[in-house]
Amino acid sequence: MFSPLNIRIGFYLALRALRRASLWTTGLIVFVMVLTFLNLVVISGILVGLLQGAVDAVRTRYTSDVIISTLSDKKYIENSPNLIELARNLEGVEALTPRYRESASLEANYRTRKESDKANIAPAQIIGIDPASEDEVTGLSEDLIEGEFLVPGDYDKIVLGNYLLKQYMVIETPGLATLENVGIGTKIRIHVGDVTREVEVKGILKSKVDEIALRAFMVDSQFRSMIGRNDGNVDEISIKVEEDVDPAEVRDALLLRGAGNDARVQTYEDAQPQAFKDIIATFSMLGTMFSSIGLVVASVTIFIVIFINAITRRKYIGILKGIGIHGKVIELSYVFQSIFYAVLGSAVGLALVYGFLVPYFANNPIDFPFSDGILVAPINQTFFRVGLLIVSTVIAGYIPAWMIVRRNTLDSILGRN
Repeated sequence: MFSPLNIRIGFYLALRALRRASLWTTGLIVFVMVLTFLNLVVISGILVGLLQGAVDAVRTRYTSDVIISTLSDKKYIENSPNLIELARNLEGVEALTPRYRESASLEANYRTRKESDKANIAPAQIIGIDPASEDEVTGLSEDLIEGEFLVPGDYDKIVLGNYLLKQYMVIETPGLATLENVGIGTKIRIHVGDVTREVEVKGILKSKVDEIALRAFMVDSQFRSMIGRNDGNVDEISIKVEEDVDPAEVRDALLLRGAGNDARVQTYEDAQPQAFKDIIATFSMLGTMFSSIGLVVASVTIFIVIFINAITRRKYIGILKGIGIHGKVIELSYVFQSIFYAVLGSAVGLALVYGFLVPYFANNPIDFPFSDGILVAPINQTFFRVGLLIVSTVIAGYIPAWMIVRRNTLDSILGRN
């Protein structure tokens, strides 16, 4: 039925109809297609991006590409010096930062507190770091909002995460103690085991990553002596890989060389809780459900436009059939028109998404309470949605054309119902 000649005739009829169509009508239909495409891509992209922003922040500021941590039945990573040297010499590793970690309590306002007053104490994880290597891997100093970051040689200095300070906790959280009246230059005590030391607050970090916001940071050389860890064994090692290297390759290389005997080796994806992955999948599904409403609206719009167009051109369609043009060819011409609207709308939508929206949200993330949201628009999923939009539009354009073309030829020419 659809020989090359018939296809060419159908295409010619579609092209002629589009040329004779009102510019405003064509523009309105394409505009609806663009909005539908953006609805399909942007809603789910923002919902997923809300959590993807949190994932990216954890990767950038905490785990980096590969994280090596303590086994569940150990107090620290045994054989750390050899493991660090092994990781440092692996192909594809750009930099790494070892960390010491210990639970502690922070105490403030102890000099002015009366005996009847409750002690101003907050629990925290104290992290001993080499400031230079930490900044090379995670860029931690970029989250500094007050004071200065640590430098090698800092003694009795500490940098605090914002969730440890009352002035940065917007919402009172039951069970989460914070320090009051603490700022740059304030003296506080840290209690680690049986060791108590007075230190000065040098800087304050503000982050939506809990591993940063709920931690306090000291120079590793001093912290190591406080916890009696002089054997070089650390608690965490974050590894940054080169740009074109898959983190899984570095993880597998470490495991192949026996690193799994002394530590848990994970990529940043492995380290994500399963519940977090489930939430991302749920948000993606919700975004698809909401977007489908827009797809139905676009299909109905195309149906109405094509139906009205076919009704007003019923006499013309009857004449075409009367001179020997098969009804299927006429239906095909309306299918071509529908494809034109869908493809043009999708092309404009693609240009907006990848030429403006994705880079815009990457540079200006949405400030959600627990993450900096971005727009997630994977190429493969986006083109799947393009195909979905085109198929829906073709069906919506074909049905009204079929309804009109199937009518009696003579009735169509004479305008009879």
